[in-house]
Formats: sequence, C-alpha cells, structure tokens
Amino acid sequence: MGLAAAVLVWTAALSAQSLPLMTGVSHYTLRNGLTVILQEQADLPVVSVAVGYNAGSIHELPGKTGVAYLLEKLMMFAGSANVSPLEHISDINRAGGTLNAEALEDQTLYYQTIPSNHLAMALWLESDRMRTLDLSPENFEKARTDLLEELRNRRTSEPFLASLQTFDELLYSDFSFGHSPLGLESDIRNLTVEDVRAFYDAFYVPQNAVLCISGRFDRVRTRELIARYFESIPGGKAPVTAFEEPTFARVPFSRTVDDPVASAPAVFLGFRLAPPGSPQYRIQTLLDFVLLKGRSARLNRRLLNREAKIAYQLSGGIERRDGRTVYKVFIIASPPQIQACEDAVFNELDKLKRTFLSEAEIAKAKTLYRQDVYKRTATSTDRVIFLAQAFWMERTAGGTLDDALAEMDRILKITPTEITAVLNRYYVRENCVVLYVQMK
Repeated sequence: MGLAAAVLVWTAALSAQSLPLMTGVSHYTLRNGLTVILQEQADLPVVSVAVGYNAGSIHELPGKTGVAYLLEKLMMFAGSANVSPLEHISDINRAGGTLNAEALEDQTLYYQTIPSNHLAMALWLESDRMRTLDLSPENFEKARTDLLEELRNRRTSEPFLASLQTFDELLYSDFSFGHSPLGLESDIRNLTVEDVRAFYDAFYVPQNAVLCISGRFDRVRTRELIARYFESIPGGKAPVTAFEEPTFARVPFSRTVDDPVASAPAVFLGFRLAPPGSPQYRIQTLLDFVLLKGRSARLNRRLLNREAKIAYQLSGGIERRDGRTVYKVFIIASPPQIQACEDAVFNELDKLKRTFLSEAEIAKAKTLYRQDVYKRTATSTDRVIFLAQAFWMERTAGGTLDDALAEMDRILKITPTEITAVLNRYYVRENCVVLYVQMK
C-alpha cells in the first residue's frame, strides 16, 4: 500500500469513529436567558463545570483597559455573598477537585473538575459569584496591586511581549481588538471599584453566559440543581457590542521596532482572514495543519530543517477574536537570516498556489486536524472548555452549537481547489502586516 493510500485509509477509519464530544450533547435555555450545555460521559466518576461569559478585553472602553482581566482575578479570589475570599478554591480542593480560569480577548471562562458527588457544590459556588461577587474596596485594591505587579514582572521578563503588542495594534488596527488584555499600567492605576462593578453588572449576567457540564452525572437531577441555583438570578440584558467593520488597504505594510528585552532579532507576519462561520474559515483551519502544525508541515520543513535551518524558532497559527480572524507567523533568527526567513514563507505560499495539494498531503492534514480535536476534547475539563468556546464562536458568527458540532465533518470534506482559492485571496503580500524586531 502506498503512502497516499495508507493516509487515506487512516483518515477514513477516523471518520467512521465518533468523537466523545459528539455524543450525549444537549442544550437548553433557562427563563433568565442562561444557556446550558450538558454532555454525559460516564467513563470516570468525575464531572466538569464551566461558566463562560462573553466578556473580554475587546469589550473595554478607552481609558479602562485591564478591567476584564482584573475582574477575572476578583471572580477567582474575592468571594461572594455566601463564600468568603479563597473559599471557592479551598472547597473545590478539599473535595479532591481542580479549578482554573482563562481570560481571553473576547470571553472569560471559569471551570472546575470534581468528583461527581460534589456537582451540587460546584454549581452553587458558580451561581453565588455570578449573582453576588464581593467587590469590596479591600478586595479591589488587592486585585489591582496583584495585577500591576504581574504586569511589571511580565514586561521585564518576557521577551517580545512589547513587540507582540505593537504587532497586534498594527494587525487589528483599532482599539477594541488591538490593545492588550493585560491593560495599560496607567489605566489600571486609575480604575475604580465602580468601573469594575459596571463591567460586572453589564457582562456577568445570565443573558451573556453559558453553563457547560461534562462527565458523569444524572441528567434529571442536574437540571433540577441548575434551576434551583441559577434560574432566580436576574437575567440582565445581553450587552450590545457592535464593532465597526474595519477597512484595510491591500498594500504591503512593514515596520521596524526596537525591543529592550528581545533575546534575538525576530519578525512577525500577519494575514487578515475570513471571519468565523464562513466557509473560508474552515479552509483556513485546515490550512494551518498544512503550514505550521506538525513537524512535517510546510513552513517547519522549510525553516527548521536540520540540513538547511535558517530560523532558531518558528511558531504561529490562526487567532480569532470575536468576529475577526488573523493568521500569525513568528520567527526568531540571526540578523542575516531574517529576510531569508520572510522570503522562505512567501516562497512556500507561492508553491502552494501554483500546484494543488496532493491527496496524500491533504489527507495527512485532515488526520492531524482530527487528532487535534481528539486532544482538545480528551477529558471532561477539555470538553467543557471546548463547548463554551465553540458556543460563543458560533453565536458571534450567527450560528448555533449544532453548527459547531458539525464543523469537523465539513472540514474533512475540503478539497485542494478550495485551499488554493483561499491562499490566492488571503495569503498574499498585499494582505500581510510585517513587523521586524531588533534588539535594543
């Protein structure tokens, strides 16, 4: 059996299997507007609970940057009307569970995994901080001090953090999408507890939240618990956050910056792509596995090949913020090789435009994509995060959770012709922002 046939057989075998994520999923909405997603998976006696809010740095106002990240810290540590500071964490830990949070540009997630017999406790804890977060002046000042310290430490210790922020400002070009989720130090110092409360009251409401549960649980009993703890919370109003559609001139753009903590010269390349929910977005997702994902991906072979290695480090991929999508490539190299690395990226893109992908290469990309979905849905914790993020992505794009669950099948049907069309439209110099980073 040849390589192409072997890869195609493997892909077909994967397609015949069902992912854990695709089974046992149901969803409904409470009277107050809270969306609930349930996914039963009884392989282990644990259950994961996640609450995702459609709230992030893109929803901040000028002069109020950092408020979304500051609120995430308060939600984790401050306590609520019936829960003292740090009690949420200690209760979950004492039950043998784990918990964490994730603040993204367009959403914020809070999640925990506990033994199944402690599900009621986790739901109560989440409902209490959704309803009555303790925003006392003391809690606010402690969280702000911690955030300022984190900002100072990261600014002096993380190479390329400052240049990445400059790159985002150039690539997204507007305040809402381009500024850092960490916020500006001057803005954070001027924030008040009233600013945080206003953001909490506007965005941390059932109408703007999704509750996801995955693992071993009794569906009838769980729906009763959800109704008991969450349905009496006032629904609030779904925030209206209409972002202006950006217009970009299709001309090559580049800039050079000095980075005081850069460890070596580097270059950022950014392409503005089709939005989530579009047919082109699915093609872009698969194309990522052709270009960068995996050791044998095109750009990895071209820039990091042992025999002709021209880069020290290569990373990147698709990035989505609400209704916008970009493709980033980040390269660290020696000064003489920076231009060679940039040229190599475009040479590889040009090769893909001139010749359709072979059956073997596109089949391999689809296999890698599906394996990636497996990894991202392997545990109950992974699945609640995946479900919450997929829900908000589809909601933003005007779709539904069912669309998200069907996304994999659509991607596995993509053809080489479709990939070439997307390459010719989006992966061109006229649609690329380039930032050169010099050591200071």
